[in-house]
Amino acid sequence: MATSNIFVQILDRVRKASDALIAAGILPAGIDFSRVSVEPPRDPAHGDMATNAAMVLAREAGRKPRELAEALAEQLRTGDLIGKVEIAGPGFINLTLNPAAWIAALRTAVQLGPRYGKSDLGGGVRVNVEYVSANPTGPMHIGHCRGAVFGDALANLLDFTGHKVTREYYVNDAGAQVDQLARSAFLRYREALGEDIGEIPEGLYPGEYLKPVGEALAAKLGNALLMQPEAEWLPLVRAKAIETMMATVRADLAGLNVKHDLFSSERDLVEGNIDRVAESIKWLRALGCVYEGRLPPPKGAPVEDWEDREQTLFRSTAFGDDVDRPLRKSDGSYTYFAADIAYHRGKIERGFRTLIDVWGADHGGYIKRMKAAVQALSDGEAELDVKLIQLVRLLRAGEPVKMSKRAGEFVTLREVVDEVGRDAVRFMMLFRKNDAVLDFDLAKVIEQSRDNPVFYVQYGHARGQSVFRNARAAFPDLPADFADPAVLAEASLDRLSDPAELSLIRQIALYPRVIEAAAAAHEPHRIAFYLFDLASQFHAFWTLGNSAPHLRFIIQNDRQMTVARLVLVQALVTVLASGLALLGVEAPNEMR
Repeated sequence: MATSNIFVQILDRVRKASDALIAAGILPAGIDFSRVSVEPPRDPAHGDMATNAAMVLAREAGRKPRELAEALAEQLRTGDLIGKVEIAGPGFINLTLNPAAWIAALRTAVQLGPRYGKSDLGGGVRVNVEYVSANPTGPMHIGHCRGAVFGDALANLLDFTGHKVTREYYVNDAGAQVDQLARSAFLRYREALGEDIGEIPEGLYPGEYLKPVGEALAAKLGNALLMQPEAEWLPLVRAKAIETMMATVRADLAGLNVKHDLFSSERDLVEGNIDRVAESIKWLRALGCVYEGRLPPPKGAPVEDWEDREQTLFRSTAFGDDVDRPLRKSDGSYTYFAADIAYHRGKIERGFRTLIDVWGADHGGYIKRMKAAVQALSDGEAELDVKLIQLVRLLRAGEPVKMSKRAGEFVTLREVVDEVGRDAVRFMMLFRKNDAVLDFDLAKVIEQSRDNPVFYVQYGHARGQSVFRNARAAFPDLPADFADPAVLAEASLDRLSDPAELSLIRQIALYPRVIEAAAAAHEPHRIAFYLFDLASQFHAFWTLGNSAPHLRFIIQNDRQMTVARLVLVQALVTVLASGLALLGVEAPNEMR
């Protein structure tokens, strides 16, 4: 796939200039080009792009960076892409592109349409993105929402850049929490049979969301469960409660337009045909990664899983962890970590070598041991990237929002989506880096103002579409499709020469680079930031037309200029729609 990334095109030009210096004997053959980059300069006054080529190649070439920069500059001045080459400081090379290069980038954006920015960066590599993975003990809350949106947008981004993505949800349906869920549901079952259950005992789940579970059990089984000891009724009630909670989770995720390809069960690891946890421990033991031993007393802050006893340990210190980790509890049951090892081993056996886990911020202390496990399980061939999702502070007009009546302890995701809409939720969950606390104000996210980023970006797309409607009213014979090669060939795009126009074109041309950088860093928030900047530039350009009529998009007595500007607007709405789609947000044609 030919790249639409103009920065990659200029990097290729730098590489060709280096090849010419190799041929001339100025650079040695086989020189390492991997650290050479082309980036936007920090100060726009320094040009459109800057390359560090002379700085990073000089040592291997045995030359002074400034001397090498002069030789590279001479080569770069040839051709029709670069208009001006300047050397700065010890050897940085600043590049100013010819206007024709930006016009070509504009044509590319319009021609490619929804494919603009798409790339084969991933090369078809299989990537597993595991996100949400909330315990099925209740409806999803606003904290789960942020991880769900992050994981879904990241998966979209990786898919767009040529990765083969599997979206996965790990159902934590084993352990003490789901047993407490079952006991809470059994209480609601007794309530459904007419019993006054009084206050919900401490340790059980107090929310009303388990009432339907109790009612369903009562309708199906009558009072039969009352005659059974807990050991008999608990598995049945637990299964019904988990089934109901997961149906609620799926419905909540669907309301956010979040979809998973696969739901994996923790309980299946132990209760399936094979005890996958025991098998994984045995396999690691054969590799010398599991042993029987004692953990030393913790130094400084206590380690939560330290016990002064002989136990089964994973040798995680051999892979960079601070302490070896227990795999069995004192009662003989598996630790959560042991189950997680088996689960991640399954991912590796399915052929994944890039694993991305999206976790809550309170799991930060768990990262080292899980990375160590993945290293051991894959013999260093697989890489685990854990993205921590910080807390969401839910506000209304600056004041903290009270707890949900239905959930009892938190505000549910469904309540938030119902109040402000899916688009506002998804965009704002990504308008801050994942590891920073997010303030989500229910009042502000529905304001129609520049202070509301989701409105401002969507308004940019709607405003662009309004330009087309108004232009066709002024010029009924305008082409139906500005991406038509014949239309683009005839459009006088070289007339787009005003600094404000060129600035907007540069921002549009930045999109493929932003996409690739966001995908490589696993940071979808970069797309949200970029879209806000692009929309802001568009709105500012629109405002310029109020005081400078020649900069308006529609020039009544100049059809040629109007068509050129409409091509620019086409590129703009193409990028806004593409970026919003990656975030899972609608690109409206009108704002209501």
